[in-house]
Amino acid sequence: MSFETISVIGLGYIGLPTAAMFASRKIKVIGVDVNQHAIDTINQGQIHIVEPELDILVHAAVTEGYLKAVSTPEPADAFLIAVPTPFKGKNEPDLTYIKSACDAIAPVLKKGDLVILESTSPVGATESVAQWLAEARADLSFPQQVGDVADVNVAHCPERVLPGHVVRELVENDRVIGGMSAKCSERAVLLYKTFVKAECVITNARTAEMAKLTENSCRDVQIAFANELSIICDKLDINVWELIELANRHPRINILQPGCGVGGHCIAVDPWFIVAKTPDEAKLIHTARLVNDSKPHWVIEQVKLQLASFLSANPEKSAKDVTIACYGIAFKPDIDDLRESPALQITTEIDAFHAGNVLIVEPNIDSLPANKLANSTLVNMDVAFEQADISVLLVDHKEFKNATVQGSKLKNLIDTRGVWG
Repeated sequence: MSFETISVIGLGYIGLPTAAMFASRKIKVIGVDVNQHAIDTINQGQIHIVEPELDILVHAAVTEGYLKAVSTPEPADAFLIAVPTPFKGKNEPDLTYIKSACDAIAPVLKKGDLVILESTSPVGATESVAQWLAEARADLSFPQQVGDVADVNVAHCPERVLPGHVVRELVENDRVIGGMSAKCSERAVLLYKTFVKAECVITNARTAEMAKLTENSCRDVQIAFANELSIICDKLDINVWELIELANRHPRINILQPGCGVGGHCIAVDPWFIVAKTPDEAKLIHTARLVNDSKPHWVIEQVKLQLASFLSANPEKSAKDVTIACYGIAFKPDIDDLRESPALQITTEIDAFHAGNVLIVEPNIDSLPANKLANSTLVNMDVAFEQADISVLLVDHKEFKNATVQGSKLKNLIDTRGVWG
């Protein structure tokens, strides 16, 4: 059965590129989102996020009539759910957005449709999706009820792309596809092969869910080792960057680079899904999360120590006379995404405790987040170089790597990425 119309629920950093990719293959795509600004922007052939090459794809798809954005789902042959899965309580996964997406698409489902959960989810979420849909549509059958002969097929296919490279990686990366039956997997592969050039590897839904969580938990553990090492080296007066470079000369060692923490919608979040499901067993994964979540607090303490040292060396000044510049608030280099950003967390706390000016240099945004950083000012790099008494480099954007850093202003430097330090 072919897919003439595809609906993507959630037009964010994953949903919109996925919708545009299908539309670029001359397939009718209906994108659904609750954000009216996003809907209006997309329908004008523009994008509301920063992602290289995506603007060209979206403009072409909308202009040619293959992509439109709406607020209410319409009938389609396949529905891809790509909504957020945030936390609630003590780092427990919140499936509210997924449940809302199911409630929204249930009225327009028909026999022969395919529903794919792309949202990164705790183990068992795809089964919950199928159950919620079955409860809403008793007139249709689902794979948990009748297997391969179900009226509606359900599968999980987690996104596995890197922000800043999404358009390329959607095409080139392997996809893990976990159907709730063999037929569900088969149809999901058929759908993704519309644009995926890499391999579509079939497994079951639970293993597909766990695969994505495992990938990001492994990365989180590796980063935690580097972050913990940086704290140890600071205490022992050792240059951690030199140390890692030397250690990595061993043919079987590949230590990652430390930073100010771990952010984003994946690595900082996904390990908690495993911990929440198996708290007694996930000891190493849990510890790595605690290490990485504590790194921003360590950086803030370094800022306070630097401020105290500066005031001690300049007794004629008070804290309100000191200007602190923070370089980068995105969660990783060269993007505008602030989700779960440790750099933003650090800058927000500096903004809250520091009595003087706080300058923020973030080349990928035009304005600071609403309701945050009330005492901070967004400036360009030259202004920060000129005015800052204390400099805190948090994200290694290309603009910072390429900068020629001169003068005494950066002597009071906290460099969490080893770019200027």
